[in-house]
Amino acid sequence: MTLTINAPRLWNNLMQIANIGGTPDGGCDRQALTDTDLSGRELFIDWCVQVGLKISYDAVGNMFARLDGQDNSLSPIVLGSHLDTQPTGGKYDGILGVLAGLEVVRCIREAGIKPNRPVEIANWMNEEGARFAPAMMGSGVYAGMLDLAQVRDAADKEGITVGQELDRHGYSGFADPTGKDIHAYLELHIEQGPVLEQTEKTIGVVTGAQGIRWYDVSIRGQEVHAGPFPMGMRRDPVAALPEIIAGVLEIGRTDEHARATIGQIDTCPGSRNVVPGQIEMSIDLRHPDEAVLTSMNERLEAILASVMDDHKGLKFDLNQIWHSPVVDFDAKLVKAVLNGALEHGCSHLNIISGAGHDALMVARKAPTTMIFIPCKDGLSHNPAESATPEHVGAGANVLLSATLELLN
Repeated sequence: MTLTINAPRLWNNLMQIANIGGTPDGGCDRQALTDTDLSGRELFIDWCVQVGLKISYDAVGNMFARLDGQDNSLSPIVLGSHLDTQPTGGKYDGILGVLAGLEVVRCIREAGIKPNRPVEIANWMNEEGARFAPAMMGSGVYAGMLDLAQVRDAADKEGITVGQELDRHGYSGFADPTGKDIHAYLELHIEQGPVLEQTEKTIGVVTGAQGIRWYDVSIRGQEVHAGPFPMGMRRDPVAALPEIIAGVLEIGRTDEHARATIGQIDTCPGSRNVVPGQIEMSIDLRHPDEAVLTSMNERLEAILASVMDDHKGLKFDLNQIWHSPVVDFDAKLVKAVLNGALEHGCSHLNIISGAGHDALMVARKAPTTMIFIPCKDGLSHNPAESATPEHVGAGANVLLSATLELLN
């Protein structure tokens, strides 16, 4: 007999935790290490304690809820994702993987199964990178891809650092995040794109993930009064924007798999009657082929060099703040997910992740894969983010089956 999760219970938990940081438009705002994020963590802890799980933390604020196994000297199978959201996030991004992990563990306990090794649920700190950059901080420190000291120095727009918040919430004294040993890591997530919905597939068997490069660009000119100062004498950084924007968007047309995004453009001082003295902007480049991503990086550098030649009175800085190389997920785990989809009769599709996830970081250090389910219209990082109870239940069932296969 095929074991299945309690789908109504999982759905109820998703809706209940969505009230923490809930926004009037139906979304969620639980940014990393805010008091709202801590409230979400506390509710999750309450549910875990009710099931008899043991809670632990590390020095970057990652959380783990542990079901002991027959041999606790063995490294755990870890299921998880993140509880933090974008400022205008939805109800499913990240949180689905954490609560589905809890549901899987509850089902294992209720079925009277004593796993041969521990099973843990992970909540990785600051996956979103919304309040603090870069993204995937907690999993990045765990995997040795980010330095804890540098992460602690990262500040939000108010100047509050990660370190200050880790100290405030009592996480700083816990264990070194890099010391944790993971046997296998599985992460259930909404796709955050339209492919599964368009192809009418229920399960995305995720075989790997795109490479990602994040950049900060600074263009510096001179602040002057908007009225008296002639156009021809200005050192206006806005004048360079059209060429940069056009060039970045053209990089995104390298091929059908390329992505290029300008997510932030900020002028300083931001006054309507002052020619800006400085512009700060972000650039996000992605591709599933590392060689192509490298060439996209080279094209970006060439574009900035060309714009500098065209605008001699301006100064430019291009700073790559993060590079997540292309990831190929573990073949054995990918097969376990496929087997789970077949066991539950779910239509499925092999798929590459276009978004960044904690799984990308964990994969640098431990066998890893992901499971995707559709989200309506491919929308995510948006209050309108939506998934159906049927797809949520199907994804959790595949997660359960894959976990049981690994335990056996």
